[in-house]
Amino acid sequence: MSKGTIVFDLDGTLVDSVPDLAGSLDTLMEERGLAPIGVETARRLIGHGIPNLVRRALAERGVEWQDDTGAAAVKRFTEIYGARVAQETRPYADVETVLERLAGEGWRMAVCTNKMERFARQIVDHLGLSRYFAVVAGPDTFGVGKPDPRHLTETAAAAGGGHPVLFVGDSEVDIATGKAAGVPVIALTYGYTKTPLDDLGADRLIDTFAELPDAIASLQAEQAAVT
Repeated sequence: MSKGTIVFDLDGTLVDSVPDLAGSLDTLMEERGLAPIGVETARRLIGHGIPNLVRRALAERGVEWQDDTGAAAVKRFTEIYGARVAQETRPYADVETVLERLAGEGWRMAVCTNKMERFARQIVDHLGLSRYFAVVAGPDTFGVGKPDPRHLTETAAAAGGGHPVLFVGDSEVDIATGKAAGVPVIALTYGYTKTPLDDLGADRLIDTFAELPDAIASLQAEQAAVT
């Protein structure tokens, strides 16, 4: 019997994908005669999917977005990234150990990411994490992306774990999504947020993935006390 459903963001929560995203952006910039973006700038630009990432990267290099040339740049970036999506991407410390523990406790788990589903699946497969997730959902899976709450609620429903549902993420987008869906959010402070997480009202903030089981237990105890 399922204990409930835990839905995870991917980039900045389960895995550090910046090196592959930054490398792909740098290749795109080089092809257009522009200066590279680099890892630290790429980390700041991530969020809301590939089109927004490419738009922001071009803006960093003073390129005004035009729909036709912008669409071509997104298409080319997607090709470049698709060839190296898991080349340097790695799980954060303790991710596999904690996922194994949560699975053993009876939680059903899923991934809800603004990365296209095929890329997200490539990453979790390559890193040996796919066995933990009943569903890996991108914005193309259900036709909506975060912060639309339907991305989260549809992912949780498809995972088939029932209630309670918890969401684990790292950014203002994840917290907004959870709040809109009425789902408690545990936020990791090491991710790609652009806004201090203290100001965003996550139900729990943790600094390492190893802290997640205790944060979940604390949330459940709190909820039990008010029901």
